[in-house]
Amino acid sequence: MVKKILKWTGLVLGAFLVILCLAYAYVSYDIGQRMEKKYTFAPERLDVAQDQALLSRGKHLVAIKGCTDCHGPDLAGKVMIEDRALGRLVAANLTKGQGGLPAHYSTTDWVRALRHGVDPNGKALLFMPSHETTLLSAQDMAAIIAYCQSLAPVDKPLPASDLGPVVKVMAYLDKMPLLSVEKIDHGKPMVAQVDTVEGVAMGKYLAVSCSGCHGTNLQGGDPVAPGFPPVPNITRAGHVGKWTKVQFIQTLRTGKTPEGKQLSNENMPWKMTAQYTDKELASLYQYCQSIQ
Repeated sequence: MVKKILKWTGLVLGAFLVILCLAYAYVSYDIGQRMEKKYTFAPERLDVAQDQALLSRGKHLVAIKGCTDCHGPDLAGKVMIEDRALGRLVAANLTKGQGGLPAHYSTTDWVRALRHGVDPNGKALLFMPSHETTLLSAQDMAAIIAYCQSLAPVDKPLPASDLGPVVKVMAYLDKMPLLSVEKIDHGKPMVAQVDTVEGVAMGKYLAVSCSGCHGTNLQGGDPVAPGFPPVPNITRAGHVGKWTKVQFIQTLRTGKTPEGKQLSNENMPWKMTAQYTDKELASLYQYCQSIQ
């Protein structure tokens, strides 16, 4: 009797493992096909001037949009994750040094990446938040491009990304933004200009950078990845919504909540939000407070 139970248990477990392997094989194939797909978009022109005001604006945007968090302070790229389950995730060298962008990488190529999430060959960029940068105003996009084009070349060859099983499965289940190109309304025209007056409109524009973790409604939810904490609701209906403007700004500047909790920069990038101006943080607070 015991031998029969063990035999059937082994058969069931074996069948279950076969099903899991087949399911993963399908997921891996699907993700691979989507990564290799080529897209074609009409070239878009954008006037980019190398004047000091635009460069200063671009440097500020690169800091507050999290570009340096992934690509490093010199934007020369880095290996962000090297893990057996997650794989190797690499942020590209955005300079024109060895291992970086080719010498012929143009403004049109930059626009294609920021607006559509693809490289010059039409292949999807991995983990590039183009579904956020596509919503930049024309002026802000030009500022970012101008600043990146002004960077000194840094020689830094990097290995290619190599996705692990956890990333593939999470991407397949749409729990991880692997392919931003699939999330963009490519027919939507570039934003001409945005409100620069402190207030809800400016806050809404800035909150696009928050939506990647907190959701489009900023109400938070499940952890962004295994091992991370649940994402808090930062609208008026959540705990953060009970903070005063002073407390909200102080938290985003220092990473320390009004309750005295020190936030981990890996979970909440407060070192990035610390570089927002007072007007930007006040506008972000007003927008969060405007959401029920």
